[in-house]
Amino acid sequence: VQLQASGGGLVQAGGSLRLSCTASGRTFSTYAMGWFRQAPGKEREFVGAISWSVASTYYSTYYADSVKGRFIISRDNAKNTVYLQMNSLKPEDTAVYYCAADKLVNRLRYYTGNIEFWGQGTLVTVSS
Repeated sequence: VQLQASGGGLVQAGGSLRLSCTASGRTFSTYAMGWFRQAPGKEREFVGAISWSVASTYYSTYYADSVKGRFIISRDNAKNTVYLQMNSLKPEDTAVYYCAADKLVNRLRYYTGNIEFWGQGTLVTVSS
């Protein structure tokens, strides 16, 4: 699986951005997808994840406490794309955002560095 992230940019505090991550291959629907971020001088951290579904209907979503209630992760299997809608952005959300794919959603949720596939990063800058 190859992942291509896009949608980053510069936004004022309180604004919104939507990140997209498009995957190659026909197995996208069988992977859990996640978003991570890495701020300058900090370690990469989990942002959110969405499970995969046998029937492509109900999905479970998970979020870091720091973004809960502000960010929404979703997926469109027909487009091989996962999204991260980011609302009420804060300067501390400034980071390079990465999408990731793994068969096990818990490897995304409890990130320890062992993830199957990574996309390249997209920079999000939130000005105060």
